[in-house]
Amino acid sequence: MSTALHPASPPESPGNAASRPLRRRAISGRAPARPTTAAAIHSIGAATAVLLWLVAIGAMIHEPILIPPLAASAALVHSAPALPLAQPRGVVIGHLVGAAVGYGVLALAGSTAWAAAVAAGVTLALVMAARTPHSPACATAVVVVLQAPVAARFVPLLFGSTVLIVLTGYAASRVRREAPRYPAYWW
Repeated sequence: MSTALHPASPPESPGNAASRPLRRRAISGRAPARPTTAAAIHSIGAATAVLLWLVAIGAMIHEPILIPPLAASAALVHSAPALPLAQPRGVVIGHLVGAAVGYGVLALAGSTAWAAAVAAGVTLALVMAARTPHSPACATAVVVVLQAPVAARFVPLLFGSTVLIVLTGYAASRVRREAPRYPAYWW
């Protein structure tokens, strides 16, 4: 019986060299496996490419498009494509919910850190209730409250950006044969 599987069993003596690998396994046993070099390069390359596309589009239209929550979304889609947080429904709808909540809280409470924290919490509650989990959407609500972007420009750009992230996730998962297929589900 291993202490890694049964923490209630008596520990081996601290001086025993054989107990060190067991402890290491107990601590790291639940962590995901390291990706292969090819998988890591593929994920990093795809995420970086879509973020560079967002920067390029923003430069062409003279409007900043890349915001931190979108970088987090790209990282989720390209590095953990099977997670519920990375699915298109959560990415697109989640960010739109975050923006809507952000504008609502901004209108009611103004642009303060307190209001931003409330907006993030309300966004989390709504995306969970709507079954569209996407943690970066909470950050979108914070950005809206603290930066107060013009909604008529921000929301369409946010929508287009999330769709581009999802489409590049779809395309990238088809380029490398061994890559997990994205999305796990569309809706």
